[in-house]
Amino acid sequence: MKCPFCQHDGLKVTDSRDATEMNGIRRRRECLSCLKRFTTFETVDLVVQVKKRDGTYQDFQQQKLINGLAAACRHTRISHDQVIQLATQITDELMLSQVQVVDTKKLGEMVMQHLQNLDPIAYIRFACVYRRFKDLTELQEAIKTLPSKDEERF
Repeated sequence: MKCPFCQHDGLKVTDSRDATEMNGIRRRRECLSCLKRFTTFETVDLVVQVKKRDGTYQDFQQQKLINGLAAACRHTRISHDQVIQLATQITDELMLSQVQVVDTKKLGEMVMQHLQNLDPIAYIRFACVYRRFKDLTELQEAIKTLPSKDEERF
């Protein structure tokens, strides 16, 4: 890395902190030549391809996952911070599995498993879009898979 001001490659790190909102590290750096300071952010580059239903591939984007979760969780008791935390947790699970390709079916099942344990309404909303229910019978079957009041874990 080079100094953005003078292009010198002699730098020192003066401070490092977690950047939890980015799932990375924030570093404060100082150039050893011009003595100017600047901030850099380091994040993990997750190189996972998502195989779509139509057979095409797309890079995994955590922001798309956050958007889908946010839509399902809107007007529930799940906060936006919890949505981001859940997306980070699912992303971490993908990273730990060390897969290079994940199909939308597997990704959707991961999301539904987490939502089923958090909030039944968010789960059903996500399942309606993901599974593309054709009639009420399919929706009723999905509702039957939810834990009963006695089994609820939230």
